[in-house]
Amino acid sequence: MAPAILLGTSGAADRPAGHVDGGVEGGPVEDGLVDRFGRRAVDLRVSLTERCNLRCTYCMPAAGLPFAPDDALMTAAEIERLVHLGASRFGVRKVRFTGGEPMLRHDLVDVIARCAALPDAPELSLTTNAIGLAHRARALRDAGLRRVNVSLDTVDPEVFATVTRRPFLDRVIAGLEAAADAGLDIKVNAVLLRGVNDMLAPDLMRWCLDRGYELRFIEQMPLDPDHAWDRSSMVTAAETRALLAPSFELVPDDAPRDGAPAERFRVLGPGPDGDRTVLGTVGIIASITESFCADCTRTRLTADGHVRSCLFSDDETDVLGPMRSGASDDEVAGLWRRAMWAKPRDHGDDSDDLVHPTRGMSAIGG
Repeated sequence: MAPAILLGTSGAADRPAGHVDGGVEGGPVEDGLVDRFGRRAVDLRVSLTERCNLRCTYCMPAAGLPFAPDDALMTAAEIERLVHLGASRFGVRKVRFTGGEPMLRHDLVDVIARCAALPDAPELSLTTNAIGLAHRARALRDAGLRRVNVSLDTVDPEVFATVTRRPFLDRVIAGLEAAADAGLDIKVNAVLLRGVNDMLAPDLMRWCLDRGYELRFIEQMPLDPDHAWDRSSMVTAAETRALLAPSFELVPDDAPRDGAPAERFRVLGPGPDGDRTVLGTVGIIASITESFCADCTRTRLTADGHVRSCLFSDDETDVLGPMRSGASDDEVAGLWRRAMWAKPRDHGDDSDDLVHPTRGMSAIGG
């Protein structure tokens, strides 16, 4: 039998939330999604579909991709069962539904309602491009959704069409407005592309601050199925801060990061009387150049029911197949625990030869 992971030993108070002591060979023997390096996964990302109605240049080819058939994807009841396992067995505190574009699931409201009704339900959020959100925001809020993370790289219509290959900026803005009206918390996720929208970063920041949306700048990651990503073309976190510096003063936020991927800053700028004042906050996610792997608290389920312990790893464990073959909750939980025990220490370095996962972002879920 593998030695037990010891909890509450000396020094534990100094570790980020989500960490446990351990790191022994063999595997975990207590409930919880822990790995060999002492991390505990309490944040679950669930992909609902591989399909998307945009064709963002850094995510999907213009012609699209071959997608898994609908009957290969998790049903609402299967998603509910896995979320319940995550919350009840493993202490998952947050669930974010992703894609592809989850708004393309006709049963999205049902998925949210099922998970929100679970005992000790985790906090539920949704990553979306907001196309179609204008018509469903209220129903999603009523079902139990609390936050949307909207992907929006620019508010310039021509640049938006260039990046997404679709002229749908007005629909995205309508979706954001409907989400705000429905009482959903809103974050905006933006990827800066060199020579395309990087010079517009201050404009997007100002647009979000004026509306009370919390902006996140995300380094472009090697998750494109064309494998066209290269380190030299990526706008780094340091460059992003430099792009914002002439217009805004960024002061590091002193709130605990608690395993979150974004480094948060308070944004200072001129107030109504000309004095410097806090205008809001911004986050910068430096997945490549300022890795936060040591504090990672995430576990992922692909739309076809595979556990991924790391966004950049090709290691996957099928849990949907065993579920459909009659596996018990104990058996499924064991598969999930073993998958997370094998989580790699990190995703590599920040060099040009960083390995591209075989699956692209739309298939993995962010």
